[in-house]
Amino acid sequence: MTWNIHGALGRNPRFDLDRVVAFVKSHAPDIVALQEVDSRRPGGPDPFDSLERALGTHGARAHAVETADGNYGQVLISKWPISNVEVLDLSYRKREPRRAICADIATPAGKIRAVATHLGLSFHERRSQAIAILKALGTIRDVTVAMGDFNDWVWPGSVGNRLKRALPAFTNYRTFPARWPMFRLDRIYASPSAALLSHRTDRAAQGISDHLPVIAEIRMN
Repeated sequence: MTWNIHGALGRNPRFDLDRVVAFVKSHAPDIVALQEVDSRRPGGPDPFDSLERALGTHGARAHAVETADGNYGQVLISKWPISNVEVLDLSYRKREPRRAICADIATPAGKIRAVATHLGLSFHERRSQAIAILKALGTIRDVTVAMGDFNDWVWPGSVGNRLKRALPAFTNYRTFPARWPMFRLDRIYASPSAALLSHRTDRAAQGISDHLPVIAEIRMN
């Protein structure tokens, strides 16, 4: 599952991490990537810690922004052990800092290579970031999944056209804005093609975040 949680603010806006946790748990994902996790608020528990404890046994995080008040970024959470974690710095010139988490996850059916990311808003920025992700993946031999908010809605020369050369199976839902989805920003890419067994989104998320989630079932064999 991948989902941009919009800082757990929802459309109120009201910070409510419990709603985020309850919604994710309703889909019972084995692996979940969450973007726009934000701890830059006084008092209360750290959302990075809280999400990892509530949604899985193992986690990896990437802080795109670090301040005295807290951190902002993303998490990759799994019910199974995570190893070989690499946080890629995808920042482009003077644009907002961006990161990608690359890791191996030891599922009961074998190893899966997972990438969780949140790409930038400009075309040239996203192209640079897609190239960096593909370089980090190298030659793909294991089942591999890339998921996140790709901010990608322009198809000619887009991130999607680059990624699907290496990760040919992908979702294509309209996920933003959640209330009236128009743009296909949030996706799951997979290799080999047969690995993406089924997928869906859930409009019930529209009261919790400005993005809809994408949920997929991955075939390991």
